[in-house]
Amino acid sequence: MLLTELSELMKNAGVAGAGGAGFPSYAKLNAAADTIILNCAECEPLLKLHRQVLCRYADEILATLTVIADAVDAQSIIVAIKPHYKEALAAVKAVLSKYPKASVGLLPEVYPAGDEVVTIYETTGRVVKPGALPITVGVTVFNVETVYNVYRALHHAAAVTEKYITITGAIRNPVTLKAPIGITYGELIALAGGATVRDYRLVGGGPMTGRIVSESDVVTKTSNAIIVLPADHYVIRKKTSKIKIDLHRAMAACCQCRMCTDLCSRNLLGHPIRPHAFMRAVTSGVTTDLNPFLDTMYCSQCGLCEMYACNQGLSPRTLIGEYKNGLRANGVKPDPNVKTDPVDAHRSGRMVYVDRLTARLDLQKYDKPAPISDMEIKPQTVKIMLGQCIGVPAAACVKAGDTVSAGDIVGIAAEGKLSMPVHASVTGTVSEVTDKYVVIRA
Repeated sequence: MLLTELSELMKNAGVAGAGGAGFPSYAKLNAAADTIILNCAECEPLLKLHRQVLCRYADEILATLTVIADAVDAQSIIVAIKPHYKEALAAVKAVLSKYPKASVGLLPEVYPAGDEVVTIYETTGRVVKPGALPITVGVTVFNVETVYNVYRALHHAAAVTEKYITITGAIRNPVTLKAPIGITYGELIALAGGATVRDYRLVGGGPMTGRIVSESDVVTKTSNAIIVLPADHYVIRKKTSKIKIDLHRAMAACCQCRMCTDLCSRNLLGHPIRPHAFMRAVTSGVTTDLNPFLDTMYCSQCGLCEMYACNQGLSPRTLIGEYKNGLRANGVKPDPNVKTDPVDAHRSGRMVYVDRLTARLDLQKYDKPAPISDMEIKPQTVKIMLGQCIGVPAAACVKAGDTVSAGDIVGIAAEGKLSMPVHASVTGTVSEVTDKYVVIRA
């Protein structure tokens, strides 16, 4: 398949990164890539769906990776996976001989091995420069469900209307469901048997990088997990802390021990992000040296500094994120010529193993199987968000009263922009349209 044909097919099907920020996948296709990496690190505690999907569809996913590699004329495909994902690894190895370009790249059992900059270094030895994209080192990275969605677009002309999502934590029946996009989190929690505690909060995504969500929030193309936790749980307390209080606590307690920097995954690769230096600058009010502030642009927001490294319980990631967002809002961009250091010689001894992280976060009792269920889910209504990926949101192309079928386009991509269409996930009648979403009654 030609590169232009594959790009158009992926765009029309609405294939975006199935996790993280949701980068439009068609825009990743680039003839400068010599290596395609399948990211099956999934290194946040409690998350399991990508290894489950790879175990089920290893042949289909490797076949699709080959189509992608051939389209961009890449020479190699690397399946980046951790050794203890034994079932998924066995499924890959069982079909690997059919795909000459493909090989397995084993990742360390650490967090955040799934950060694509870390994944690339671990599997190829290449270091992506601070603020740069993987393509600058000849690599394109896709996660497992994204490639599976490309397979469905190629072989079934299927748009992205469903999302695998794990419901876990303080839940009666932890499970991974294939949910129609636009269904509420509350409905999925009910399908998983409901919470096992009375007073609880929800984290959308992983315990490290996820955010607090509500039962009325809906599934999008980037939804990976709903984690139900007691309202007083450590993870919930950290995610609901107030910025002003975080800043005052940092001013009072930061002792400049450097643990946040010493364990920073990007700093260990030579990137100029030094959380301890930022904390010193932001708590002292001294702005004669702007580098600690500008260097926030190179933070991956993995959360190790505040969820694991800091012995004072401070929040470097949160404060760095505030400054980073402020810089972006004011048009500041990463400096492509920023000074970098060599990969830290002590890097291997400073990695954070996932089992230790799980224990530190007090999540061990929730680390249970959440097997994929094949139950058919039929919501009465769905709310299809028009902005489900990085770039310009889709524009609604239906009106209240219109009848639509599952898979029909209800939001068209912005012409000439980084944008993607969105599709109906159920057959029914459009009941409400705004500039943010489309509601369909099944």
